[in-house]
Amino acid sequence: SSPGLLLLTSFLLHVKEDRASPTRLVCDNRLIQKYILEAKDMEKRVGQCQALPVLSCPAVLPLVDFSLQQWKSKSNETKRREILCDLSLLVGAATGALGQVSEECGARQLSQLYRHANSFFLLLQTFSWEAGHWELSCSSHSMEQTHITSIFLTYRQLVQGKLRFFFHDLDKVLCK
Repeated sequence: SSPGLLLLTSFLLHVKEDRASPTRLVCDNRLIQKYILEAKDMEKRVGQCQALPVLSCPAVLPLVDFSLQQWKSKSNETKRREILCDLSLLVGAATGALGQVSEECGARQLSQLYRHANSFFLLLQTFSWEAGHWELSCSSHSMEQTHITSIFLTYRQLVQGKLRFFFHDLDKVLCK
């Protein structure tokens, strides 16, 4: 999957290069569309893996559904923190599941999901509308799942939903 690797590399280079203001990522909406397609592709590929185990230690996943009306009423900082909490749970779920999967196909997909979710997590830490040090205090709603495919479904829903709308909101602010 060299196109995916190339995209991830350019994503990470942008994050490092523009640490204070990674606006190019936000301002080119083709990138978020590529990340949505990659999330769908990862979800499809993990579904094709043979003999994925049921997780003996359930994955704690964020509930990423949201009301667009409520979402629009939140500040960008509130949205950012909410997504950071969701990504934090997803990174933790992927890490926990990786320790329980010996099958190569599932482990490869989980590693890829971990890298993508962690990259978004690092990227969103570079944005902040409040001065000073911030703490990630998460009170996000979560659920426990024992199926590995649930991790991929949640990630895709997060990228397709909150993250896409957040990037759209940032586009209005940063890309004039």
